[in-house]
Amino acid sequence: MNAPLTTADALHARLQTLASQPVIGVDTEFLRERTYYAQLCLLQLSGADEAFCVDMIALAAAHQADAAALAPLRAVFGDARVCKVLHAARQDREVLVPTCGPIANVFDTQLAAGLAGFAPQIGYAALVEALLQVTLHKSQTRTDWSRRPLSAAQMQYALEDVQHLLPLRERLLERLAALGRLAWFEEDGRAAEQEPLLVEPAEAWLRVRGLSDLDAPRLALAQSLGAWREERAMRSDRPRGWILPDAALRDIVMRVPRTPAQLAQMSELTEGMLKHSGPALLQRVAEAGIPEPPPALPRRERPPPEQQECVKALAAITRQRAESLQLAPEILAPRRELERLAAGGREGGVFSGWRGDVLGRELLKVL
Repeated sequence: MNAPLTTADALHARLQTLASQPVIGVDTEFLRERTYYAQLCLLQLSGADEAFCVDMIALAAAHQADAAALAPLRAVFGDARVCKVLHAARQDREVLVPTCGPIANVFDTQLAAGLAGFAPQIGYAALVEALLQVTLHKSQTRTDWSRRPLSAAQMQYALEDVQHLLPLRERLLERLAALGRLAWFEEDGRAAEQEPLLVEPAEAWLRVRGLSDLDAPRLALAQSLGAWREERAMRSDRPRGWILPDAALRDIVMRVPRTPAQLAQMSELTEGMLKHSGPALLQRVAEAGIPEPPPALPRRERPPPEQQECVKALAAITRQRAESLQLAPEILAPRRELERLAAGGREGGVFSGWRGDVLGRELLKVL
């Protein structure tokens, strides 16, 4: 078995050659089922002629808080002269950045594949099979990467996840160049690198479904509960659902409990949650200033018929343009963007960048 690296000296030695290469592959294996922050368990790196794994758990145990142990790795990731190839890069960046620092010059094979005509969320194994005619064995998809020692099957799986990234990049660059879409990819890549990796507590409530069209007092309560839950999850490094499940958060916002007995009737609130968080939750309800009895829940009105017809017309134009480009329509403009336009939005979105050139002007004709 190709054993993972477990010490800073071993990692530094392998990075000597890898850091001089213009393109490297990067992948991660991590856990976050029991924590808020992802636990980086294994880091896979590849160059033109090699691929290896770094046991990040063993490395952390060996060097503890020694920042110098990861300095060469941080230097490679931050070097814009070295292209880092990842698949579905946002998730890996979220996992890597807290430990390894910012990652400059990222080539996301999933992003490139979407612009080359593949499904927008195509998986790594499917893309490898489509472009390289290699079938990967995904037997370790649900493995516990924190357990040691790692098996031969785990190591094979981990290495396969990084060994094909460089050939994928070459094939995708060829396709994008042939289609004249390299500039599109560069534009979308720059935008992706600007996306925030962490959730701002003040905006955490937006991740909870079923909280649209709230009245102003309930909106304030939803924002308060979302921020409280996010901050507590961060401090305790526990999943936000362990602090307060989404269903319970929705229930509190809709039903506005005032007493411990009323709070105990909220869905999915365990005895432990009531004991440890009940007073804090009731305090946030009180601070929201919602009248007693609370106002009736606003009815969710359907958009007016003319707005619905506008969305249909915009969607038809988008589908036609996507078919002519052999792209998925949602790559050009997701439905929420079309709904925004029909409701009067005009700035940014599909009117900016390459999308404005290939679609935005056509959509303006029906707005």
